[in-house]
Amino acid sequence: MTSAVPVSPARTAGVAGDHVHDKHISTLEELFGDAGDPVNPVGRAEIVAADERGEMLAAGEDLLTGFGLNAHFVPEALGGRFTGLEQLIGVMRAVYRRDPCLGLGYGAGSFMAGVNVWTAGTAAQQLRLADRLLAGDRAACAYHELAHGNDFSRTGLTALPGPDGRRRLNGRKEIVANLRRAGSMVLFARTNPAPGSRSHSQLLLDTDDLDPGSVRHLERFGTVGMRGVQLGGIEFTDCAVPPGSVLGGTAGLGVETALRSFQLTRIALPGMTVGLLDTALRTALRGARSRPLYGGTVTDLPLSRSILAEAFADLLLADTFTTVAARSVHTAPAQAGVYASAVKSFVPPVLMRAVYRLSELLGSQFYLRAAEQPLFQKLLRDVQPSAFGHASRVSCQSALLPQLPLTARRGWLAAEGAALPAETFRPGMPLPGVRFEDLALTGGGRDPLSRSLVAGAADAREDGGIAAQARFWCAELDALAAAASGLGPGAAGPAASPYAFGLTTRWAGVLAASACLNTWWHRPPGADAFADRPAGVLAALHRLGTHLDHHRDPLPGALAEPLYTELVRRFDAGLTFDLDCRPTGA
Repeated sequence: MTSAVPVSPARTAGVAGDHVHDKHISTLEELFGDAGDPVNPVGRAEIVAADERGEMLAAGEDLLTGFGLNAHFVPEALGGRFTGLEQLIGVMRAVYRRDPCLGLGYGAGSFMAGVNVWTAGTAAQQLRLADRLLAGDRAACAYHELAHGNDFSRTGLTALPGPDGRRRLNGRKEIVANLRRAGSMVLFARTNPAPGSRSHSQLLLDTDDLDPGSVRHLERFGTVGMRGVQLGGIEFTDCAVPPGSVLGGTAGLGVETALRSFQLTRIALPGMTVGLLDTALRTALRGARSRPLYGGTVTDLPLSRSILAEAFADLLLADTFTTVAARSVHTAPAQAGVYASAVKSFVPPVLMRAVYRLSELLGSQFYLRAAEQPLFQKLLRDVQPSAFGHASRVSCQSALLPQLPLTARRGWLAAEGAALPAETFRPGMPLPGVRFEDLALTGGGRDPLSRSLVAGAADAREDGGIAAQARFWCAELDALAAAASGLGPGAAGPAASPYAFGLTTRWAGVLAASACLNTWWHRPPGADAFADRPAGVLAALHRLGTHLDHHRDPLPGALAEPLYTELVRRFDAGLTFDLDCRPTGA
């Protein structure tokens, strides 16, 4: 949102920003070059051609290997460049802007595998995987089985002790990126036949150490979107597991490790995918400005400008929410699981709807295979997995549901706990390092992001639209607290009603509103003209209300026109549309 937008001045002006991080992104953008250059091996023409063939863009993978992308998945303490989610998202968003298949197929899988190891692995396991990744190898993270989906308690892959005492793998994993070409893999498996959450573990395996006669790679799974991503499967038959493979050295911690690692990946992946919407919006704007219609161009029509402005507001809303959640991992790690589930349940549908709405702007020409259409068609397909890949919306809502009653009673009605530190809402500003060991399985009934909404509204001295929005969302939090505090134990379990699931959506809405308003209230001094006006934050909050079915009103002209003007300014200047507002060749 716009003041969420104010973020950009902090970074571009270098106000205490992470200059090393900025340098990495600038270097990557320079390596990618001009996407519109027809002879660029990683330009739009080659990206579309690779998609047509159902292949990863080889030149793109080579570029990312030379850039050392894997180093951004490895913590600094282990020789890498990972210092926090915000920095990682910034680098990976540049990849997603150029080609989402490169983002998911080259990098995201290795990051998901690595997080489990950084969270729960022994020192030796962490060093082993770090060395592999820093050498340019890939890692696969294998949770999924077609027969069980996200229900890990029913995992069919087993790693039970054999007659000689060594664990042996039996079963399969399916629809996993890079399985066939990964040098390392993290497997979620049953290590005890008894029921219960302590019957599962994660295993870190080097593929070279496995008996090839006991491993069979399944045929690649074809997909509608992300066509270049190598989604495969693997089947084990009495495959001996090397000693020391159980992550952390203690069996039975697989579910706990997964729940902790999800707190990072459920924030990071939607944050990365904002880059896809950036390119979709850029592509749609480029096509609309060049398409003649009614004696002018498509963008001369108020409705067209409104659609573009609303997509821009959606992008700012999604970016602000994910950025604040990413920074809260540093400042409120005990609540990171709540904010991660809220982001993953809310942001992907926002991104999907925005790209789909932009497709309507292209009109009947959307179906042509010429000009801007082929790339946009690819992006429309590629955005779909963001809603269910890694974890579905319902699974994230299911993680929030059991925490609602206690949070309502303790965090909202009793107002226990402090608000988030101000630096949480100042993107690009220095933060303490991530402490993986501080990630908690539940939020403990405390919700500092919602407390920040109440505290900020009480301290604000603004009139007009911002104050009205603050009052509205505080009232929504009060209503949510009253509704959620009455939920009984049965109402928050697997058999929960649609009404109860709807409360989690309302909770995510309050959190997103707090992120937007607090980013505005805590904006840095010296913001540029757009960032220092409330049009952006008001537009983002207006769109938030639309996504939550509070209303169906289009963006008012008083908000749509300033956003469209800023959108065109950034387009013409070659700047990104997110909070960073940095140069890009996409």
